[in-house]
Amino acid sequence: MKKTALFGLLLFSILIVVGQNSFHDFTITDIEGNTFELSSLKGKKVLVVNTASKCGNTPQYKQLQALYETYGDDEFTIIGFPANNFGSQEPGSNAEIVEFCEKNYGVTFPMMSKISVKGDDIHPLYQWLTQKSKNGVFDSEVKWNFQKYLIDENGKLISKVEPKVKPDDEKIVSWIKK
Repeated sequence: MKKTALFGLLLFSILIVVGQNSFHDFTITDIEGNTFELSSLKGKKVLVVNTASKCGNTPQYKQLQALYETYGDDEFTIIGFPANNFGSQEPGSNAEIVEFCEKNYGVTFPMMSKISVKGDDIHPLYQWLTQKSKNGVFDSEVKWNFQKYLIDENGKLISKVEPKVKPDDEKIVSWIKK
């Protein structure tokens, strides 16, 4: 009995240290306040992007939406994460962000609740995206709004794409089509 309890405690400790090994292990909140299980995206490639409404890169919403309309289906999706980490360029509430995105860019791809993508209050998903010790692939830093992360069908981090690179860049499109 003691050995079983000790083994259970050890296994629990390992799980806490290891945490999420896959993008699919996370549960997040969408922009409407609903729970969103990333495990529901198993089998899809996912482009993850931190967004902002008052940034020089904000027009990328247009290319993101076009990419989603062209390729978004059972095999690919985009997930936007509004963040106010750079120059206070996303000051709005979730409701204001939804209104802005729909009115100005017709955004229909999934948007999540506003989060922090760096710093002391970094969201656990972005900890996973940026820390090799958590994602098992590479370390990175979110440099600005509209940085993109490419996740494969199995929830593995594949690549990071710099903020200035447009969503319809050949590197991204060829990855989606692959």
